[in-house]
Amino acid sequence: MNALIVIPAQFFVSVIVLLVVLHALLGAAAYSIWLERRLSGWIQDRLGPNRVGPYGLLQPLADGVKMITKEDYRPGGADRVLFTMAPGLIVIPALLGWAIIPWGGYIEIGHSFTILWGLIGVEAGRTLIAALNINVGVVFVLAVSSLGVYGVVLGGWASNNKYSLLGGLRATTAMVSYEIPLGVSLLTILLVTGTVMPERLVEAQANGAWFIIAQPIAAIIFFVCLLAEANRAPFDNAEAEAELVGGYHTEYSSMRMGVFFVAEYAHVVAGAALFSTLFLGGYHLPGVAWLSPEIAGLAPALLKFGVLAGKSFLMVSFVMLCRWTLPRMRWDQVMQLAWNGLIPLSIAGLVATATLVYLGWTAWWQQSIMSVMVGATVIALQSVLPKSDVNRKVTLVGSRFHAPPGQAWRPAPSAPAAQSPASDEVEDHAAPRTEAALVGAR
Repeated sequence: MNALIVIPAQFFVSVIVLLVVLHALLGAAAYSIWLERRLSGWIQDRLGPNRVGPYGLLQPLADGVKMITKEDYRPGGADRVLFTMAPGLIVIPALLGWAIIPWGGYIEIGHSFTILWGLIGVEAGRTLIAALNINVGVVFVLAVSSLGVYGVVLGGWASNNKYSLLGGLRATTAMVSYEIPLGVSLLTILLVTGTVMPERLVEAQANGAWFIIAQPIAAIIFFVCLLAEANRAPFDNAEAEAELVGGYHTEYSSMRMGVFFVAEYAHVVAGAALFSTLFLGGYHLPGVAWLSPEIAGLAPALLKFGVLAGKSFLMVSFVMLCRWTLPRMRWDQVMQLAWNGLIPLSIAGLVATATLVYLGWTAWWQQSIMSVMVGATVIALQSVLPKSDVNRKVTLVGSRFHAPPGQAWRPAPSAPAAQSPASDEVEDHAAPRTEAALVGAR
């Protein structure tokens, strides 16, 4: 092969996957906003976007134009450099986390060829359809996703706004706390499979059962942590308007604000694809021969890509359904769920799974039974452990519902009802009127 530069087949395929999936991810992040508006409208019995284009499909384009043309405001006391860097520090990890996902299994390049008028030669070989084929696998996802917290805390601090700072701190504490059970739940399935490569995890599920069946507790924990990592409801305390206005991005406007929205939905799309790969079998479907991991080729790869994209779409829709179904949790409840609930549960599941692996009981039904037993045990222990009384109801002495001991909550009239207008009000509270009395009063 006469070429100036010779590249491996994996590098050539990875560049194509990078360009295709990156643009698809950006488009999915934009149209996820449209999808959420349509789904929320369907849930709330209204139409949603329906004016800009057919079925409102051009609404994301209109939103983008609006963001670009709005005034780019920056507070006078804000840090110029960090204020500008914060949106990028959030969106970049969101756009990198999907790189290790095997979208279409393997493909065989049977012979070498050249491109760009013979300047670059591509070697033959078996390649994985992924943007990044590295031996650290899902560890790369955990490392990259943890970097998004820097954008959140810098966005709140650099704004020179107390409400933004509080919103950044609340979001940061949630993201850091929920990374612990997320990593532990992921380690649970890595113990069973003995690998960190996503393609091997898909093969393990194809040869046994999907991990959402074999490890249901780990799947639930992982999904809840994904919601918290993306600051999605019911964990969107950074946007608790009643206390914090808009959270860490209160002072942002124009396209800088738009980048925060893109980052949020990119996290959701990438997280849905990762969850589908780890717990829903990836591109595998039972009974479809072309979707088996050992089948390589262009047509099976396109079919596998469509299956994984379809699973990711369903997961994104489920995330949006959670937002419009569950109420927002208080910040102390978010912390309590992480440290008193998910972290002990994930550690218990990890220890139990390690015990099964040591004993050699790694069949999917044995894992499933173990997972259910661990979940039931932890829930039962939570009911008998001491509970915090931080959020107990406080008795307000002297109020109409919590009067001092030995006194009625209805104050006694100080004078006959006919002597003063004020006594009428006292009488109204002293004894409820019957319907006949009310009719006579009219």
